[in-house]
Amino acid sequence: MAGAFIAVEGVDGSGKSGVVRALVVGLAASGHDVLGTREPGGTPQGESLRGLLLAGSDDAWEPRAELLLMTAARVQHVARVIRPAVAAGRIVVSDRYAGSTLAYQGAGRGMDERLIRDLHAAVVDDLWPDLTLVLDLDPAIGLARSRKRLSDDAIDEGRFESLALPFHQRIRGAFLAQAAAAPERHVVVDASGTPEAVQATALAAVERFLPAI
Repeated sequence: MAGAFIAVEGVDGSGKSGVVRALVVGLAASGHDVLGTREPGGTPQGESLRGLLLAGSDDAWEPRAELLLMTAARVQHVARVIRPAVAAGRIVVSDRYAGSTLAYQGAGRGMDERLIRDLHAAVVDDLWPDLTLVLDLDPAIGLARSRKRLSDDAIDEGRFESLALPFHQRIRGAFLAQAAAAPERHVVVDASGTPEAVQATALAAVERFLPAI
């Protein structure tokens, strides 16, 4: 069975983690060997960087340093998790990938998209997902959801959630632009419904895609 790499992207609070879990369960039930993972993270080194990147105040990192740390975590993730799993015939489902870097550090921070893409090509060998699901949601709704979850669960990962709504609106626009530029490997999912409905729609989209690889 051929392996595949699927990324789930979207604004904060759009339900990515729940969709990843639903995809892992649903695809496994169909007989696939599935691995769920996340960015930043996915490896011990990436998880350590996640703690540094998502906690604390927004001025903790210069934008270029933030970009390099996100990319460093991705190098480890691709080399030690994603490529080996796909080569072994597994389906890898990642909560965020390089599309988030284009959205957050690119559109959000105002960094040059060409720089981000060139860096990705140079150090991650230009690996892109076979399919990216973009969970589309009004950023105001997503931000409220995400801030509540972090508060309720006492999770110190709210560095990006501390930013004002216009930042998150730019993120949403960037994800939609990515999907429009490469419709053959993106599916936009309306994330405004119930978690169960969004997860079912995402699973159906992936199941339609897999026979084509």
